[in-house]
Parts: sequence; C-alpha cells; structure tokens
Amino acid sequence: MHIDIDRDVCIGAGQCALAAPGVFTQDDDGFSELLPGREDGGDPMVREAARACPVSAISVE
Repeated sequence: MHIDIDRDVCIGAGQCALAAPGVFTQDDDGFSELLPGREDGGDPMVREAARACPVSAISVE
C-alpha cells in the first residue's frame, strides 16, 4: 500500500489525523503529513482517513 498526500490540495482540516492518528499528523503549518516509518500504510484506518479528507488530498494505492 502506498499513501500520497497532495500538499497543494491539503487544507489542513485534520480529518486524516483524527481517523488514523497512528499514521497521520499535522506539520507546524497545520498540513497533513505521514508519521515517520508509516509510509507503508499498514494501519487499517488509512483508507478511512483518505475518505474523510474533505478535499480528497490523500490517495491510497
């Protein structure tokens, strides 16, 4: 599984960090980013986090 966050689209709503706090966090500017070492997307809530994003900035393949 590969997770991609389109930082040009992200508005910093934080829904991803709420849905999958073990994978996503927010940077100092409030935008979504992956926690170090979680790029593999092993958490079952990753897809839910992508669906929760109000601007569809997260893609999971």
